[in-house]
Amino acid sequence: MQAKNLTGGQELLCINTEKVYDWVLNEANFDLALNNLDLPLNPVTGAQLECPDIDLDSVTCAVDPAEVDPIVVTGREDQVFVVDGAEVTLQVVNIRKNFDVTIFVNLVPALGGTRVVVGNVPFTRCEQVILCAPTGTEIDVTYTDLDCFVCTASCDPGTTEELDEIDVTVTVRLCQSIKSTYPVTLELIADFCQPRDLLAFPPCPAPTMPAQCPVVFPANAGNND
Repeated sequence: MQAKNLTGGQELLCINTEKVYDWVLNEANFDLALNNLDLPLNPVTGAQLECPDIDLDSVTCAVDPAEVDPIVVTGREDQVFVVDGAEVTLQVVNIRKNFDVTIFVNLVPALGGTRVVVGNVPFTRCEQVILCAPTGTEIDVTYTDLDCFVCTASCDPGTTEELDEIDVTVTVRLCQSIKSTYPVTLELIADFCQPRDLLAFPPCPAPTMPAQCPVVFPANAGNND
């Protein structure tokens, strides 16, 4: 379109953005068995913690994507599918996801009930996703929800030479948005943006008289009996 055909307040723009080739949302649940986690030192006294020092009912967890390579696309393969009666070539994408899960436990009330970190354990899960993701597209995985809870926890007393350990079973639940994208440059006609109106400050409130206490004062002048 020629610039002379534009109406007032409009401009012909070229914008860099991403074209979404495909987009799916999916949910996954999986269990982790985290065994032989050494109990840490008491953060207050520095003494080695033992099984009687912790409250097993207070064991909790937190899960986060790994700081390094949280998502790795390990490969993609063309495969023909039949969709609505028509053959279409899509891609089976292999994704490796790396996480870190942290285990916490509270000390018994006699030791102050402080929450301590037992350990941080890395783990990996892989999955396959069917997408329209031809070679050249990028795979973008975003977690819309990532949480965990402790299913079971037990403590194993050690020996004079071994530390006490806890064994924990954790269930991880994640909801994820998976897109295949490719950078594109778009030409479009856009209206110029205008600033919004300022919000007015509320007026000063009118002075209000405090409530009186007629039961106490003034006394009813007509009641002289």
